[in-house]
Amino acid sequence: MKALILLSAAFVVFVLPTSLVWLLGRRARVARWMLVVFLLAGWLTVCVGWVLSQRAQPSLFPDTSPCRGARATPVSRYFPPDSFCLHADGELRTVNGPTAKLVFWTAANTTLAITIAAAFVRRRQQA
Repeated sequence: MKALILLSAAFVVFVLPTSLVWLLGRRARVARWMLVVFLLAGWLTVCVGWVLSQRAQPSLFPDTSPCRGARATPVSRYFPPDSFCLHADGELRTVNGPTAKLVFWTAANTTLAITIAAAFVRRRQQA
């Protein structure tokens, strides 16, 4: 029963939005390579953003939570995604490195650039 629930959840969360974006993009006559890049960069943005925002939470990564040994309270920010440890002195210290943030922002900007490029291509096709 658990497998069926997980399969249904994966379908609703991943397959359904991906197929809807693909079908709408094809109906709008957006190039296939643009759709592929948009979907890959979009899912990368979502996944990396989730990891960045939840990294300090001890319920998700209990053995590797950076706040665990420091006796600090985990704090999450969802946009831009980041995790912090709130220490006793009131200081917020980030737990994410610059490389992960660079991956997030590169993927997010790629998604935005492909969306804008698809709009320009679509407009040229109509003219």
